[in-house]
Amino acid sequence: MQVWGITDIGLVRRDNQDAYAVRERTDSGHTVCVVCDGMGGTAGGSQASHIAVNTYVGELEKILVPDMTPQQLREASSFAVSLANRAVREAAQQSEEYANMGTTLVSAISCAEGAVVSNVGDSRAYHITRSAITRVTRDHSLVESMVERGDITAEEARRHPNRNLITRALGPDAQIECDGYICPLEPGEFLLLCSDGLVDTVTDQEMLDEVNRAQTGDVCLARLLEISKSRGAKDNVTAVLMRRTNEKEAM
Repeated sequence: MQVWGITDIGLVRRDNQDAYAVRERTDSGHTVCVVCDGMGGTAGGSQASHIAVNTYVGELEKILVPDMTPQQLREASSFAVSLANRAVREAAQQSEEYANMGTTLVSAISCAEGAVVSNVGDSRAYHITRSAITRVTRDHSLVESMVERGDITAEEARRHPNRNLITRALGPDAQIECDGYICPLEPGEFLLLCSDGLVDTVTDQEMLDEVNRAQTGDVCLARLLEISKSRGAKDNVTAVLMRRTNEKEAM
């Protein structure tokens, strides 16, 4: 896997409450990527996202071994998410400043078939090929439920005043349910993980165009951030781009 990442405060927020991490494990052969978008006040949001990222990655590093099946990786990811949830809750109980903090999480673990994706909240994963972009994850949000019921369209959801109200996050509840997906990737295909700061300002079609237009992942992410900022970037913007390499590139 080739991997690139970027995070930016945006043009309105005073602090960056997003966090991300990339770990390439040569011992187990896995690449682990995670993006978190914190909530609960300036200090709390940043604290929650960083705790979740560090705990999630740290716990996976203890249990990943070579030749794990996609189902085993999905179970390992779910376990790491539950421990990240517990870590955020424990930190919240230690200070009134952090009492209401929480965070979204979207992650990917590389495997022979492509990647195992997990998510809680409204940070997203997209599968991108030369000709199409497909959202892998389902948002745990009020507007997503409205779209599924047919109350509003997906385009209306992008502009809805309650589009940032999420129904599931790490931190608020003792038990957390994590969605898991197996995303096949062919050589040359991409997986994009991102916070809603990117989703709210850049369309799916623009993501597809920029990924396929740019010569490198760094250039692609810089361009996506530029588009977001040109439209106000009211929220923090974070993205991680993974590309599956072919055998010749991996050598």
